[in-house]
Amino acid sequence: MTKKNISEARKRAFKLTDRTRAPLDLLDHLPFRIATASNLLALNRDLSIREICDLEAREMRVLINIGSYMPINGADIAYQSRMDSYTVSRAAKVLRQKGLVGVEPDATNKRSKNFVLTQEGQEIYRQIADAVTARAHAIDTSLSADEKDAFFDMLARVEQKIEHLLAGQAIMRLKKGEDVPADQRELIRWYKKGREG
Repeated sequence: MTKKNISEARKRAFKLTDRTRAPLDLLDHLPFRIATASNLLALNRDLSIREICDLEAREMRVLINIGSYMPINGADIAYQSRMDSYTVSRAAKVLRQKGLVGVEPDATNKRSKNFVLTQEGQEIYRQIADAVTARAHAIDTSLSADEKDAFFDMLARVEQKIEHLLAGQAIMRLKKGEDVPADQRELIRWYKKGREG
């Protein structure tokens, strides 16, 4: 079934309501469609990955980030994955309790600590990475190499625009003298970091 046929089938199955004024057509709503695909791609939705360990999706994402970029600190994991630092911290705590992650001093800043995988963490990382790679290869078959490059470019532009919009909202509130939550301050930091890079 082609993309057009899938969209048409969904539109037939999901008729917009007449009980709400100007209902939102979620099938033509880009953020909703991206979130829907993201929900399907959640690591703990994949049975082959779920069988590897008893970790929650956020813990797997943090483990994968540590295994791919260690030694790495929590703030950099949050920035790279776009998870908030509280979520990263909670996931790292669970991973440490399970003996999958350890900490070591940062080579350039002795007050800072970096996360690293333990031997057991490395073994689980390798299994998850292999399963994720196999899944990625299967998904890649839906796009040509040129389409994949174009898709990555589009995703980067969408991510940058979302970050800009959200950081802009937080910056405007701060300019008005209002307080913003920690996750919004983090968005501002990410936005500024992205502009510097």
